[in-house]
Amino acid sequence: MIKKLIIALAITSIPAVASADFMDSNWAKKACGMWNANGTLTSKLGGKAWAANNGGRDYKLIQIYRTDCGAGSKIQLTIEDKGGKAMCTYGGKPDGKKVNTDFDYVMHASDKNWTCIGAGESFCGPKMAMGTGKLKFSGPKMEAMSVIGPFEQFLLLTGKVGGEKKPCK
Repeated sequence: MIKKLIIALAITSIPAVASADFMDSNWAKKACGMWNANGTLTSKLGGKAWAANNGGRDYKLIQIYRTDCGAGSKIQLTIEDKGGKAMCTYGGKPDGKKVNTDFDYVMHASDKNWTCIGAGESFCGPKMAMGTGKLKFSGPKMEAMSVIGPFEQFLLLTGKVGGEKKPCK
């Protein structure tokens, strides 16, 4: 009886997850959590490999958006090096931190291309999308090329987080 009560209390205390539309602020929060759960992203991009190239600010910004919806629809992930691991500490609408493309990334693609990138299709997966221009980005291109293996995991998250691609507002 007590065991059933404890289980019931545990289930009712789980916070409801807000629904997310593709690349809205709730989607960014989910993407941030999925980043932190991905061992390749946290370990291979941590420390000097990638996260430490931040201009002395202790964070890197990744802003992404749907080209179809315009730059005003950007969302942001803030990545910090925490003990040698690249950890997402914020996911949501841009928080006012200034993007510096010497260290930070701004990426966008059409809805059609985001779908293909997120699915990891060989003809338009992450590496191919970057190489063919289906994924547009500003940022340190040489750095991006040097970590494309692990960074590919981030681009694949765009197909795993979920969310409906609703019409742009």
